[in-house]
Amino acid sequence: MAIPDYQSLMLPVLQVAAKTETSVPLAEAEIATKFGLSDDDREQMLPSGKQRVLHNRIHWAKFYLTKAGLLESPKRGRFAITPAGQQVLANPPASLDTKYLLAIPAFRDFYRGGDDSEAVTAAAEVEPPSATPEEVVEAAYKAVHAALRADLLDRILQNSPSFFEQVIVELLVAMGYGGSHRNASEQLGKSGDGGVDGVINEDVLGLDRVYVQAKRYAPGSAVGRPEIQAFTGSLVGLGASKGVFVTTSTFSAQAVEFASRIPQRVILIDGPRLTELMVEHGVGVRSSRVLEFKRLDEDFFSED
Repeated sequence: MAIPDYQSLMLPVLQVAAKTETSVPLAEAEIATKFGLSDDDREQMLPSGKQRVLHNRIHWAKFYLTKAGLLESPKRGRFAITPAGQQVLANPPASLDTKYLLAIPAFRDFYRGGDDSEAVTAAAEVEPPSATPEEVVEAAYKAVHAALRADLLDRILQNSPSFFEQVIVELLVAMGYGGSHRNASEQLGKSGDGGVDGVINEDVLGLDRVYVQAKRYAPGSAVGRPEIQAFTGSLVGLGASKGVFVTTSTFSAQAVEFASRIPQRVILIDGPRLTELMVEHGVGVRSSRVLEFKRLDEDFFSED
């Protein structure tokens, strides 16, 4: 039997999670039995040869359901149904798929990956023949990119505060600050000044310095104006004019407004922006596959 696609697996994954807290390997065994998949079906690999097809599709179904708020992860590697998920099961839709999930605001915001356009949503909603290959590829890229950023943030939150500081060191060095990993590590986290976690050179020679504050907050715990005021006060006391405030969560509107009108140059980096910069500068990620698309060279065929 053909392995169901990941969207067809969403409802079965939700049903398995409704019984008890589980994991992808445990759900895989139960779903394989439900669909009558053979051992050969279960061992079928992706073209990359690095992961089984069934495992990969169950993972994506679980991941999307989690981003829609229908599943939750009580601890690493485990997932369980939420009250919202139970409500869906109480009156299941004709088709539980990406199009259905896009009606949920939290999933729609995640799926667009911060893009203000409707391109991602539109590409997911149209029938396959209506979407050009370029639209399908672009939508797929944005979905994978959004998933990667969400995974990065989850992994940062699962690690220690000292690991979070090291992430910032790696990112700042990758962006050209600090001179070297050693120099950056010596300075970040060793300032000892109230409201400042560390200081890093803005250039290799150390002609200017940037002060850093790092707050590893859980999602939903926004950094408020008082924290930004305290950080700014520390900059004033140090005679500094530049600062970077990094958090794994978000900043309140009052915090953003305050930072925009003070004389000091304070850059606010929230969780989404942090993971965006990590992907852009290759911190905590590596290339999995590179696809090269070629187009017809019109100049080659021109006889003028």
